Order: sequence, then structure tokens, then C-alpha cells
Amino acid sequence: MAPIASDLTEEKRKQLCALLGNAELTLLYKASVHGYQASAFHERCDNQGPTLLVAYNHSGYVFGGYTSVDYAQSGQQIKDKEAFLFSIQHGTPLCIRVKSGRYARNDDAGMPNFGEQLYFCYKNQPVVQEIFAYDAVSFNFNSAKLYGDNNELTECEVYKVKQILQVSVKEKPWRNIVSTEKRKEELIEMIRNYKPLMGSVSQVRILMIGPVGAGKSSFFNSINSIFMGHVTSKAMSGFAGTSLTTQFRTYPVKDGCERKPLPFVLCDTMGLEEQSGAGLNIEDISSILQGHVPDRYKFNPTAPFKPDEQKMFKPASLQEKIHCVVYVIDATKISLMSNKLEEKLNSIRSQINSLGIPQIALMTKVDEACPHVQNDLRDTYASSYIKSKVEEVSSRLGVPVSCVLPVKNYSQELELELNCDVLLLSALQQMLRFANDFLDDDPI
Repeated sequence: MAPIASDLTEEKRKQLCALLGNAELTLLYKASVHGYQASAFHERCDNQGPTLLVAYNHSGYVFGGYTSVDYAQSGQQIKDKEAFLFSIQHGTPLCIRVKSGRYARNDDAGMPNFGEQLYFCYKNQPVVQEIFAYDAVSFNFNSAKLYGDNNELTECEVYKVKQILQVSVKEKPWRNIVSTEKRKEELIEMIRNYKPLMGSVSQVRILMIGPVGAGKSSFFNSINSIFMGHVTSKAMSGFAGTSLTTQFRTYPVKDGCERKPLPFVLCDTMGLEEQSGAGLNIEDISSILQGHVPDRYKFNPTAPFKPDEQKMFKPASLQEKIHCVVYVIDATKISLMSNKLEEKLNSIRSQINSLGIPQIALMTKVDEACPHVQNDLRDTYASSYIKSKVEEVSSRLGVPVSCVLPVKNYSQELELELNCDVLLLSALQQMLRFANDFLDDDPI
């Protein structure tokens, strides 16, 4: 018997596999072929392990949900912290993670549901049905964004999800890094004793640029945590769909209980978004690089910053300018970056190149990208999958592979962790070295 054809385009398949952390999809069930009846669904999908439901409607939306727990008609509420809803229509997929995982779905004999809020092939019909839950809401979603408020389905498919491990933990590391307490202390001392090459600069300024949610503010929080000796959250960070950072912020880091200022300042910007008139206005970049934008300036996505006349004709001091630029990129989403966002980053890179400012790419969330790294951060530089992501970031951003630094920010931890600290401090050390390269070449 010939295999049943999938309705997923190759582009959308790649986007979904990237959301799943590098997976292989095998079609189990297709409603137009096997029927919209619950019995047909369970005959083909029960006890198959993790599955991805993909629905298509008359408005062109491709949407659905993932569950890591078998369908088994147990009649039980299913706990699944990995469950999520998704929608693909334009650009980067919308991904809505389950809130707590406690009520990810009800494993009954009917057609699939997520959180007992969203039912697919409801009552054995080609429709999706939203049920309002007043007590326990597992997924916060907007039906207009998720499926365009069009509940009539043209197709419904279910795929078996097989995770593909990309790394042998016994591989020879592709980049040398020592993750010991001694090395951590050496890095801390190097950073404490760092001195900018120019006497007129007491603290180098490092500008962080990147898409919404990539981890710019979290990187500052993580570095601040290391020097404070415990996890902190001074800068606002999180997982909102739009940038939580709305102001230009300059964050000096102080050392421990003595609160002695360290020789660098991390500058945070509003997140980049692919739409025009949203997120950081790329025309603001030039003003930031040249030191004209003050701390706490509130960004306006539709109108660029305009310095007053006095500043317009008087160059900022070298101390006020940016000395190193860091692109902050989410390792789990680099494959999903839209062409529009890539074009924005290319435009920004051209501005930075014209000023001769060195650039580094900080690749965050490496633990979420690779299962082996999630188990042990020491395997970051032994992971062929992380290496492939580093190469992809290098290719898409136009920076050398040697300038792409994988890290994990502190996000949900309550205590500091040695391997995380070493990755973060090693990245910061490279930023300070690059800043000195800029100061060494500066004609002033």
C-alpha cells in the first residue's frame, strides 16, 4: 500500500521540527483518509508515545498541539509539562506552552483535546471547538491568533514524534573550556582586574541586541548574579510575546557585598521584531552606538530618537560610546528566524561595521536546544548539534564561528551553578577583550 501523503509543506515541517527540538515526524492519522471518528483516531494513535496534532482550516491557518504523553483512553487528567499549542501562518510560529502541565489534556475515548479547552474534530466533525474553562486554564491563547477564529477544518493529521539525539557525550570537544571552580575564580579575577586600554574610559560599554525573548535582560541578570553570589533579577525579563524592555538601560555591575563597580556596563535595548513599526527601531541603533541615547530613554518603535541640537553637533565622549556589540540569539529559534528579521539584523550589522565596532553573537538556551546539554552543561562543547547551531548563527548573522558563544542564562534556578557560571564568564571575558581591540584601534 502506498504511503499516505502529508499536507505539511517542507518549510512548515522544518519549523515544527525546530519547535520540537530536532525531531522526526511520522504520519499516523489523516482524518480525510481514516475518518473523523474518535475510534479511527485511537486505533492509529494510541500508545504511540509523543504526538503532534496538525490541523488546517479554510483561512489557511496551520495549527495544533503537542503532547509527550501517550493517548491510552485512560479517562484520566494528563500531566504533561512539555505540552504546547502552536500556529503557523506568517513568519515565526506562535508557540503557547502549557502553564503548569497539571491539566494538559483529558485522556478520554473522544478526539484529542488540550487542557479540555480546545477540542479537535469535535463530536466527530471537521471542526475545532473552544470550551471555556472557568476553574483551571491550562493554555492562555487567543483564538483569533491561533486559528483566525475559523473553526471549520479542511484536514487534521497526527504525527508520531521521535526525538533525534545529535550528540555523543564521548565526542572530542570542538572547543576547549575547563569547567572547574578554579577556572571560575580565575575568570572572576580577570574580569575584576580588567582595565580598558584607553585611560579616558573607566568602564567599557557592551550593547546587547536581539529578538524579543532571546535573553538580553536575562544575561545581565545572570552576570549580576555571579558577582553578587546568588541569583538575582534586577532587570525585567520573561517570555512575553512583545519586548518587556521598553527603555534603553545601562546596567553597571557591582562586585559582591562591597558593591565596587566592575569595569564594564551592559546596555540593554528593546527587542527586535520582524514587523515594521514594532520593536526596536533600527534607526535608533546609530544614536545608541555613538553615545547619544541617555539611560532610561523610552523607545518609540514608530519614531527614531532625535538628539537635541547641542548633542547633534557635539560628539559624545569615548566613554559614552559603545565599544562592543553582542547579538543575543535563542539557540532553539535560530532556524525559525524570518527573512524580515534577518534583513533587520543585516542592516544593523552594516551600521556597526561602518563604525568599526567588534561584534559577538551570544547563543542562549543551549540546554533547551540539546538534550545532552540539558543533562550536563559540560557537554556544551562536545555536542555536534550545538556546534551545528553555532555554525548556523554564524552564517545567518555574518559573524565568524569563533565569535559565537553558547551560554545558558539563569531563568528558573534558585542557586548558582558552576558550569553555567563558567560559560557566562567566558563569554563576558571575550566581550571585554573585543572592547579593548576597539579601543586599541580608535583614532581618538
